[in-house]
Amino acid sequence: MLPIAVDAMGGDNAPHAIVNGARRAHESNGTPIVLVGRPDEIGDTGGLPVIAASEVIAMDADPGSSVRTMKDSSLVRAAEAVRDGQASAMISAGNTGATMASALLRTGRIKGVKRPAIATPIPGPTGTPTILLDAGANAECKADWLVQFAQMGTIFARARFGVAVPRIGLLSIGEEAGKGSPLVKEAWGLLDEVDWSAHDAKFIGNIEGRDLMGMDCDVAVTDGFTGNVALKTLEGCARNIVGALLEAFETDEQTKAAAEQLYPALLPLYQRFDADSYGGAMLLGTKGPCIISHGSSGEDAMANAISVATDMVELDVVGQIHQAING
Repeated sequence: MLPIAVDAMGGDNAPHAIVNGARRAHESNGTPIVLVGRPDEIGDTGGLPVIAASEVIAMDADPGSSVRTMKDSSLVRAAEAVRDGQASAMISAGNTGATMASALLRTGRIKGVKRPAIATPIPGPTGTPTILLDAGANAECKADWLVQFAQMGTIFARARFGVAVPRIGLLSIGEEAGKGSPLVKEAWGLLDEVDWSAHDAKFIGNIEGRDLMGMDCDVAVTDGFTGNVALKTLEGCARNIVGALLEAFETDEQTKAAAEQLYPALLPLYQRFDADSYGGAMLLGTKGPCIISHGSSGEDAMANAISVATDMVELDVVGQIHQAING
C-alpha cells in the first residue's frame, strides 16, 4: 500500500502529538506513513519520510482562499501527494474547511458525485455508531444530494463498521413523512423512491435528533448546517455530563469511595464516547480517501485515524462509491 500522508502541522497539538501518533501507528503494525510539514519543526520522525511544506493554514483561516494562495502549505502538499500517486490517503487535524477544499480541489470528485459529504460516527450506549452525514461540508443542500449522501453513507457503514444492511434515516423534526422543511419533504420522496434493496440497505423514513445515539438507525442524512449543529450539540452535552459526573464524584469521601467502585464499569463507556477512539470523520465523494480528525486530536486520535485511513484504502471505499453512483 502507498503511504498515508499525515499533515504534521494541523491541529491544536501539532506537530509533536501528530508525529508521535504517526510513529506509534507505524511501529505497531508497519503502516507506511509519510509526514507533511516543516522539517525543522516536525522533530524526530522515527525514520518516517517527510514531504517538505513551508506554509501552515491556520485553524481560523478562510478555507477557499488559503488553499488557493498557500500552495506550499502542508494541507495542499498532502492532497497533492494523493493526487500524484505518492500517497494512498490523507489525514489532517487542522482547518476542517481547508482540509475538505484541499482534497476536493487537488484530488477531485468521484465521477457522478454532486457534493462530497463529511461522514461522522455518532457513538451510542451500545452497538455500532450511527453515521451522520453531512456533518458540515455543505451548509446548503439539494434533495438529490441527500440521496447520494445516503448511498455513500451505507458504503462507509458497511466497510468501517460491518453493518450488513444499513438502515437509513432522514433527520427531521418528526417521524411522520409530512414533517420537516421543504428540503426534508422533497428528500423523503426521493429516498422513498429508491430501491434500497439493490444497495443492500433500507430506508426507514424520518428520524429525530434523539435517534442519533440510538440503535434503530445506522446512517442519518441531513444538510451540512443541521448536521454540524447536531454534532456540536452532542459533543457539548457529552463533555458537560462527564464534567458534572467527575465533579459529583469529588463531593465528599463517600462519593470518592463510590467513584473508585464505579470507575472500572464506567471506563469502557467513556472510551466508547471518546472521539479519539474513532480517529475522525471521512470525507466521502473525493477521489482520494481523506480523514478529518478533531482539532484537539492527540496521539491516540491520530493513531486511530491512520487505522481508519488504512481500512478505507484496503477496502477500496472510493471504488465502491464510484460503482454505487455510476452503476
